[in-house]
Formats: sequence, C-alpha cells, structure tokens
Amino acid sequence: MILPLQITSRNLELTEAIKTNIREHAESLDKYYSRIMSCRVAVEALPNRSLYNVCIDMTVPGVELVVKLDPNSDLYIAIRDAFHDARRKLEDFARRQRGEVKRHEEPLRARISTLFQDKGYGFLTTVDGREIYFHENSVQNHKFKQLEIGMEVRFAEEMGEKGPQATYVKVI
Repeated sequence: MILPLQITSRNLELTEAIKTNIREHAESLDKYYSRIMSCRVAVEALPNRSLYNVCIDMTVPGVELVVKLDPNSDLYIAIRDAFHDARRKLEDFARRQRGEVKRHEEPLRARISTLFQDKGYGFLTTVDGREIYFHENSVQNHKFKQLEIGMEVRFAEEMGEKGPQATYVKVI
C-alpha cells in the first residue's frame, strides 16, 4: 500500500489483538492486487444489539472499492468476511484491468415453427434454418399452452438422443 492503513472504530475500543488481526488481513490484500493506494477500515459496534459492522474502503488506480456486509455478532468473523469480500473485489478489478473478464455469449434466437399442444412439445426454427426440438418443461416465462407459432424466443441447446434440443426456451 502506498499510504498507511487507517483503522477507526465507533462505539468500541479496539484491542491490540483486533488491530493486529486487521493489519494482517490488510497486508495480505497486496497478494491479490499490488497497486492498492490506500485502505481504510472502520469497525462499528451497533448499540444495544451486540453486532459489529466492518467497512473497508480501498483506493486503487481510477476507482474506489467499498466493502460493507451485514452485521455479525462475532467481531473476528465480521473482519474475516469483510476482508474475504475485499479480496474478491480486488481480484475482479485486476481481471478487468487485464481484460480477462468473461464474455457471456448472447442466447440463441429462433421462432416457434411447430407446436403439438396436446403432446407437450414443439420445434423452433433458427435464423440459419435449423430445427430444434423443445419440450413443454423447457419453457421458462410462459405456459406451454399460451405459446403460438411465430413467437420469437431465446433458447439454449444441447445434443439429445434424436438430435438438437432446447434446454430452455424463453419468449422474448
């Protein structure tokens, strides 16, 4: 860290053991992202509830990462969980900087071309002309009986026993 760690408390006196625990957790963050500019940790005891809040505010190039979780009745667990979340945020930030963010493929699109309402299945025709089987159990946001030929849908497919089939079908 470029600036020294700042530890503050509200409604409680932090023991040296707690401060040491926080320092150790904060030092371990450098393993996940080495260019942390500053780190501020605020520990708060909620009055009359025996709960503790731990808030971590980290500054990294171009952005500020903040961690604030639900209160916990055990201060050491609250600290551990907050730093675990801070580590995850730093790892995600580092991945985005390296351009390693996963890109989710757009779901496939098709139109309902054939329906067998009484038998509980139908077929989709994709943009490239393929036919995909689907069962009424794979329909997500409509009841199968409400489907109509020509409706546009998104779907995911896998290879079934008799050819391609839709694992889910969602009306657009």
